[in-house]
Amino acid sequence: MNLNLNPLKLDRQDVMRRAHRRARQLRMITRALLDTDHPILAQIVPMRRCNLSCAYCNEYDKTSNPVPIDEMHRRIDRLGELRTAIVTLSGGEPMMHPELDDIIRRIRERGMIAGIITNGFYLSPERIRRLNASGLEYLQISIDNVEPDEISNKSLKTLDRKLQHLAAHATFHININSVVGAGMRNPEDPLRIAQRARELGFSTSVGLLHDESGQLKPLSEREKAVYDECVRMGEGLYTRINDFQRNLILGRPNSWKCRAGARYLYICEDGLVHYCSQQRGFPGVPLKDYGVADIRREFHTEKSCAPFCTIGCVHRASTLDRFRPPTLLGFGKPYAARHHSRLPVIQ
Repeated sequence: MNLNLNPLKLDRQDVMRRAHRRARQLRMITRALLDTDHPILAQIVPMRRCNLSCAYCNEYDKTSNPVPIDEMHRRIDRLGELRTAIVTLSGGEPMMHPELDDIIRRIRERGMIAGIITNGFYLSPERIRRLNASGLEYLQISIDNVEPDEISNKSLKTLDRKLQHLAAHATFHININSVVGAGMRNPEDPLRIAQRARELGFSTSVGLLHDESGQLKPLSEREKAVYDECVRMGEGLYTRINDFQRNLILGRPNSWKCRAGARYLYICEDGLVHYCSQQRGFPGVPLKDYGVADIRREFHTEKSCAPFCTIGCVHRASTLDRFRPPTLLGFGKPYAARHHSRLPVIQ
């Protein structure tokens, strides 16, 4: 097996694929800066069931059936009509869906960037080649520890062979996410995970362990140091947008505009749009009925959970609007001020 462990040693096709991905990302950023009436990122659940039972997770069950493929097509098409830039398949475990490759192809056919968040257990060489053929553009695995324990089996020990398969066969971008959190049995684990990922040529990111409402659990001094080193090792825009994490680690709230429901959508297996995986029920509108008016409303809606929120995908999808001139955020006058006397605040 010929593992390409050095990210600098790329063949011509690798260079072209990376250049193509980068061009698509730049187009996405440009369009997002010019227009706030479309989602940047949508996470959609094709299957709530999971093959694992991580003790901390509230995003899976053991009984649900996959969302029928015709319904998934309708949901992907609706995201395309909303001019969504990126669609990420999550779960549960999305790779348990029997027609996952067809869903990925549908995303690409609608001109959107296609990604997946998976626990990695189904990544055989043959399955990776099928993902290549489907047009998948990026994949993320979150690894919780070095050795499996009673909390999580998503460990470096159980997944290292899968990571080697990815290094040998994948043509899509791979990011390995580790998590720093209070009370972890082995605080050094995230650092070892990031080091192994870099050895294999993958990008890395680090998140903060949150509770069931997406809020932070305070870190020790050693955990803070591990976090800093993991950030230093990371690369790419996703990892570098981390000022919100640094404030939270220091116990400081973030003053920011959460754009969940507008720039970021979370679509559950029932086809409802929510702010995020930890705030399901808000706004709870069917995707088929979700439109520009909903996006404009939620763009300005205050979320009471925002100051201590750790949900990185929402922070990062909201970040681009910080760089827009205020006059562009509603043509000189906020949409909310023009159309609402009072904004709803989630509890």
